Amino acid sequence: MTGATASLRKTLDGLPGVDQVGLEARAAGLGTRSIKTTSKAWAIDLAISMVDLTTLEGSDTPGKVRALANKAMRPDPTDPTCPAAAAVCVYPDMVAIAKETLGASGVNVAAVATAFPSGRAALDIKLADTQDAVEAGADEIDMVIDRGAFLAGNLDLVFDEIVATKEACARPDGTHAHLKVIFETGELQTYDNVRKASWLAMMAGADFIKTSTGKIQPAATLPVTLVMLEAVRDFRAETGRQVGVKPAGGIRTSKDAIKYLVMVNEIVGEDWLGPDWFRFGASSLLNDLLLQRQKMTTGRYSGPDYVTLD
Repeated sequence: MTGATASLRKTLDGLPGVDQVGLEARAAGLGTRSIKTTSKAWAIDLAISMVDLTTLEGSDTPGKVRALANKAMRPDPTDPTCPAAAAVCVYPDMVAIAKETLGASGVNVAAVATAFPSGRAALDIKLADTQDAVEAGADEIDMVIDRGAFLAGNLDLVFDEIVATKEACARPDGTHAHLKVIFETGELQTYDNVRKASWLAMMAGADFIKTSTGKIQPAATLPVTLVMLEAVRDFRAETGRQVGVKPAGGIRTSKDAIKYLVMVNEIVGEDWLGPDWFRFGASSLLNDLLLQRQKMTTGRYSGPDYVTLD
């Protein structure tokens, strides 16, 4: 299927408007929930297993990527019970290095593509970017939508680019790299647009929908993530297909991560409480999760030299 079909247009135009006051009040309420100590320990380990440990800087080097991949496999080298992270997220030219380092560990390699973070490039360049990453061994592709086209109402273009990128995720053996579609919600201006982008991406074949690149503020927020969680819940109810959610950017503390996990549990339920369906895009979150985990084990905070500076 190509183009935003009449059915797609009808679905997007028929989406109910978002009650901003009610949405933000509910998100704030969920953010105040407290959990017991045993549940907190479980939540911290779950959050660690959901982290896409990320480095997306022009100064990235092979050595930095290898160090990050090793940290993803063994976040706490002193404690073998500590779970591994979900993935290492890098630029396409670093995929092969990350893949070689991770080996058969089970930690995935995610690559940003499609002219990340702006999305301002011709489609053939975006698709070549994606294909290069998949050929290098990427398990997951994080693409960015053309926000200018979306805001101008050119939904056909946005839809077609997602479809084409999903096709570019195909491997010779018939499998596909998983496709995460990044909205850059800080540029979408309204919650209604976030809901519309969520449905558009899912109908175009997204395996995950993702808030942000981490390069624009505001990035991930609880209200925006709530809109996206409601969208994947309603999409599964209508189509039977489950889609994951990835808030990214600005999530730095264990307390913040637990707020998101509470929201996931309340809005979409246990089916999404695992790294196959929920991720955190983060570079500094893992360190705080490790420090909190150590505190719960020993009763005291470790010094700043306990974790690496990524």
